[in-house]
Amino acid sequence: MPPLTAEMLVVFAIIAIAVALFVVQPVPLDVTALGVIVALVVLEPWTTISADEGIAGFANPATITVLMMFILSEGVRRTGAVQLLGQKLVEFAGTDERRQLGSVIGVSGLSAGFVNNTPVVALMIPVANELAARTNTSPSRLLIPISYASMLGGMLTLIGTSTNLLASGIVAQEAYLGRPFTMFEFTALGALVLVVGSLYLLLFAPRLLPDRIEPSEELTDEFELTAYLTEVVVPEGSPLVGLTVREALADLEVDLEAVTLVRGPDVFGTAIEEKELAAGDVLVVRTGRQAVIDVADVAGLELLPRLEVDDAVLETDANGAERAAPQILAELIVAPDGDLVGRTLASTNFRERYDATVLAMRRGPEIVHTRMDQRILRGGDTLLVQASEESLERLERNRDVIVAGDYTRPVYRRSKLPLALAIVAGVVLIAGLERYPILLTSIAGAVLMVATGVLEPGEVYGAVDWSVIFLLAGLIPLGLAMERTGAAALLAGVAVSGAGGFHVIVVLALFYLFTAVLTELLSNNASVVLMIPVAFDAAVRLGAEPYAFLLAVVFAASTPLLSPVGYQTNLMVYGPGGYEFTDFARVGAPLQLILTVVTTLGIVAIWGV
Repeated sequence: MPPLTAEMLVVFAIIAIAVALFVVQPVPLDVTALGVIVALVVLEPWTTISADEGIAGFANPATITVLMMFILSEGVRRTGAVQLLGQKLVEFAGTDERRQLGSVIGVSGLSAGFVNNTPVVALMIPVANELAARTNTSPSRLLIPISYASMLGGMLTLIGTSTNLLASGIVAQEAYLGRPFTMFEFTALGALVLVVGSLYLLLFAPRLLPDRIEPSEELTDEFELTAYLTEVVVPEGSPLVGLTVREALADLEVDLEAVTLVRGPDVFGTAIEEKELAAGDVLVVRTGRQAVIDVADVAGLELLPRLEVDDAVLETDANGAERAAPQILAELIVAPDGDLVGRTLASTNFRERYDATVLAMRRGPEIVHTRMDQRILRGGDTLLVQASEESLERLERNRDVIVAGDYTRPVYRRSKLPLALAIVAGVVLIAGLERYPILLTSIAGAVLMVATGVLEPGEVYGAVDWSVIFLLAGLIPLGLAMERTGAAALLAGVAVSGAGGFHVIVVLALFYLFTAVLTELLSNNASVVLMIPVAFDAAVRLGAEPYAFLLAVVFAASTPLLSPVGYQTNLMVYGPGGYEFTDFARVGAPLQLILTVVTTLGIVAIWGV
């Protein structure tokens, strides 16, 4: 074991601070990663990372390839390929629950091997809702299996996850393998993991998954909303006449929030705070259950019968001169890496920014109806919104949210579907034949997506999840610093000493399990950066095959199954499934142990240790 040096202590301090920030997330993960670059370069005498090396992550083949894969995935999504597949799945699965579960697992797993799993899960959520409605069961029986299957499917190919591509870029350094992973290098092991995981989900998940959301035909029932929306009218002679909606409600002792203003034939759904009240105006207000009773005692307002929220009530009369567009209800999921995370509806000016009114919020099993504007949003929060069809179409194109219900019919370029699939197939096959590297074929594929009209030029930049790009670029030099300063060698020495006299296969399994648990706290990409140097050096010290240990780390970092915060697809299904935090561990912990054994033995059988 190398002696502890000042250089190691500095790198360990940077890692410790970064890990703490990753766990607590006072700032987004990508911002922390950029801070790591600054720290490494400023402390160059100890970290050995120069300014050029600090920013080299932005030019790393892994970073560029991930960027291109986002564009290719967006091209496939714009053609409606996965949505069309979902429709066929609904027709095939019918009302048989076991067939439904098998179908969503199969489609999610196989699709995620070639398309980024985030859009796959986003498009599978409404499919799961429709399938559950057909059998009058809860969608919570399907959503966790969809997320887990998409993770496992990501291990089928090099491009299945950004983690695979990042790991490939790291191991290509001379200090490790000296070459990147090939396209189908670990497909055999990935297929084994997917088959075993799918069988587990199919056979045991139905027994472990609870019915967290009762079957319901109406969104308003699902969100327990009708008891919290009510109509109040401004009568003749009311002291509130002439005041703006904001002024009128601010002076009341009852906590009311205006949702809609109805004036004769006109219905105003957004930007109503500055409208002056007139006699006869009807306000649709959101409030707590007790406040509905208290409204009856408010001077200047009269309580009408409780509003039954449906599309007909919220539509605007076609004869109105100034009117809002017809309003419909939809569910939105806060994207885990979107700009809304960590902010409130009030601070983001949600209503004005997105032209949509939030009626209710769900966080796991918790339903929130009042003071939502002050709640700090988290990835996976589900919002029930009232908006026009045009607004929802814009939200479909927004990366901050995911429209989780098929309430709008976005325009897909179906005629371009064969072309988009051919481009992706070409990228995969040419790279698989090792004629050209995946970096070059993915760039060519992205260019073809635009040149052939599958994507509009302006859609390219919106297709990229820039937070992932900055995270990758920021963390790559950290791994380099760990290797150069000997920090990785020291950690590897500690790991080998702690393993005692265990057989090398047991140590390999422990590395897999530790990486999987670490990924629950950090991001999957951060885990790969931290663990690859340690795993490689540990294998060398044990006299084992380093390649086997590298694969264990890569597979473990892509399968965090114990919590909703371990991976973005878990967060995406957390709200729509109405899950409790422990539901993921109930299903994921046995699967994690099974995969530890299967992956370890698979590596031993295929490549040896």
